[in-house]
Amino acid sequence: MATSPLRVGIVGAGSSGVYLAHLLSRFNVDITLFERSSYPRAEGCGILLVSSGMEALFEGDAGLCSAIVDSGAIARTYEFRNMRDRLVNSHVAEYEGDEQPSVLVHRGKILDALLDRLNPSCLQANAKLVNTTQTDADITAHFADGSTWTGDVLVGADGIFSTVREAVVPNVRPRYLGDVVWRGIVPDTEFCRDGNFIVYMRSRGVYANFFDLGGGYTHWGFFIEKEQTGDDRARSTPQDVSMPAEELAKIPDAPRTIIEGTNPADIKCRFSYDLDMLPCIRNGRIILIGDAAHAKSPTRARGMTSGLEDALSLSRYIAESTPDAIQQSLADFQSERLPINHEYQRSSREISRKVGRKRPLPGAAMATKTAISRSME
Repeated sequence: MATSPLRVGIVGAGSSGVYLAHLLSRFNVDITLFERSSYPRAEGCGILLVSSGMEALFEGDAGLCSAIVDSGAIARTYEFRNMRDRLVNSHVAEYEGDEQPSVLVHRGKILDALLDRLNPSCLQANAKLVNTTQTDADITAHFADGSTWTGDVLVGADGIFSTVREAVVPNVRPRYLGDVVWRGIVPDTEFCRDGNFIVYMRSRGVYANFFDLGGGYTHWGFFIEKEQTGDDRARSTPQDVSMPAEELAKIPDAPRTIIEGTNPADIKCRFSYDLDMLPCIRNGRIILIGDAAHAKSPTRARGMTSGLEDALSLSRYIAESTPDAIQQSLADFQSERLPINHEYQRSSREISRKVGRKRPLPGAAMATKTAISRSME
């Protein structure tokens, strides 16, 4: 007698949630992907998807990995410049053998490539999760429109402000990292090209970065340390999103022109947050992946990468499980991924402390290895 397919609900149609749904579609799994918006959308602008993130894609779907390489630019050169536009240090990226390259790419291109491979019938939009209930036999998700879903596993892939997380570790609040970040994408064929990544720094921190996205476009990030006060506390976006002119004026002419040439409507502004390390990412039939489980400072460029690694690993545990054994499979996944992601969180926060403008930067060689990725995600 054939085993009934596992019923898996995934909350959040970002990169990790869609990738998990895509991988599980190859197995005997009944998948439903819930998205609170009318259609999945990519937050932010460009990203450095490091080699390990590309490897997580290659292991799950080599064609998907190739599509993302073709959508962006392979990272070739990292440059550290001071505020007089003088080169302080540089590093040429080298890739060995079959190693997957780090790729500079628009977040939207990644999500589009994932959605192209997703069976659209499994996606339910406008699905705002309210709460969950579970028994020894199953779990039920309750949505704002009064509908419900019942299955064997519920995956929280709904980001740093996760609703699912409340059922795993209640009352967790994101931790403000102390800076406001503006990002944009502009047409550019002169300033930043050929897989180049440029960081502008002062003696007490990084102010801006610029990197080639391929296809004649450049991503930029500009960020300022700022106290969070009043109604801005716990918000994802400041009420005042204007860039301080006196801070922007500190950047050299060429990169400042790139920023000033961006259509204001296309500029994204966000506060930076991470999460404290969670003691667990599982409660019975609920499991967390991606930023819902371990949002972190972007200083190691492991945000999206760790979510993709989560999705690849969890897909294997689920694919090899049965309805009777699924809770043990989720426990095994937690045992594997929790220490890995704790290390990502710990080291990312430590590097944030070292490269923040309120503290002296480490030497240029260390800075090249650690601070180039600040605000890349």
